Amino acid sequence: MLILLIKYLENFNIKIPQVFLYTSTRMILASISSIIITFFVAPFFIKKLYELKIGEKIRSKKECPLLFQLHKKKENTPTMGGVLILFSILFSLFLWMDLRNIFTIILFITTIFLGALGGIDDYLKLKYKNKKGIKPKLKFFFQFIFSFFIASYLLFFSDSSFQKKDKKFFPIIKEKIEKKKMKTLNVKEYFSRIYIPFYKKPLVCLKGVSSLLLILFIMFVIVGSSNAVNLTDGLDGLAIGCIAMVAAVLSLFAFLSNNIEISKYLNMVYVEGSGEIAVYLSSLIGASLGFLWYNGYPAQIFMGDIGSLSLGGVLGVIAVLLRRELLLALVGGVFVVEAFSVILQVLSYKFRGRKRIFLCAPLHHHFEYKGWAEPKVVLRFWIIALFFAVIGIASIKFQ
Repeated sequence: MLILLIKYLENFNIKIPQVFLYTSTRMILASISSIIITFFVAPFFIKKLYELKIGEKIRSKKECPLLFQLHKKKENTPTMGGVLILFSILFSLFLWMDLRNIFTIILFITTIFLGALGGIDDYLKLKYKNKKGIKPKLKFFFQFIFSFFIASYLLFFSDSSFQKKDKKFFPIIKEKIEKKKMKTLNVKEYFSRIYIPFYKKPLVCLKGVSSLLLILFIMFVIVGSSNAVNLTDGLDGLAIGCIAMVAAVLSLFAFLSNNIEISKYLNMVYVEGSGEIAVYLSSLIGASLGFLWYNGYPAQIFMGDIGSLSLGGVLGVIAVLLRRELLLALVGGVFVVEAFSVILQVLSYKFRGRKRIFLCAPLHHHFEYKGWAEPKVVLRFWIIALFFAVIGIASIKFQ
């Protein structure tokens, strides 16, 4: 909105400092605005949730006796705090991002769709207290359909659709081929590549029939990221703290990819307009920190599926747009481990005569069963998340 306003005022010879058009400036402003909104609106929002009796329901004593004892005090703590997080992010999006940029449009659609899916899931859990929200198969179906449309657009339609005269709607993409030369990439070629951390060249380029494999890969990344974050959101502050660290790393990559000279120096692909992704992630970081103030132990509010499903899905979509899916798996190592702990537990229970690998899954509950205090589990998982984030940042230079 700010960019459109500045461009409009220029028609009347009203000069606005160009510093407000800089990506770095908008990143700072987006972060500040989202953290202020979240921090100051949260107390009123929490009070309203208490009045509406929108409280968290923990596992029953019969289902999980120990967790029932450990988390009994969390019963009826307000949930659906993700509404506040998404509101802060979308407010910053409309205020500081370029609304004409394709990245802005994709991220807006992702936030709305997955937020609505998570919101409906939370609503059903609260309305029908004996139900577990949307049936898992139906939830996966909607997630896969959405990710399929995202993958299909990026691979088959992004280079030819939304033409405006001679200007393409999708940004320019370039890569370094020699010391002083950059080659312009076809959009489809860019999205057909898979990159790995610490290696500047693409690991593989899937074209033709193999594009179907790439669609499945992109769908797996988006759906997997969304559900992995959802599984991690089980202790006070755990998921939102890890989300902020992952978002910080991805925002750095998006910012550097937006500068043609820096990207050339660092052997990164230059993606015109990727600075909008960095602005979005900055607002996400600000909203996460503001929410963490009230979500830290002992939590005054939980973000619910409306927060975890949407934020996890957004991180997956951003990784796809930047071609950093495997980087996401690295810096989001905590999410990956949490998801695999559930998968292994289910497989072991099903195929090994109801034998369990962990005392309880996801993994953070396993350590609670071992006697670790909740703040201790969260703090140590944060340290691990920070370690993965530092490795991810190091991969920029060592490639």
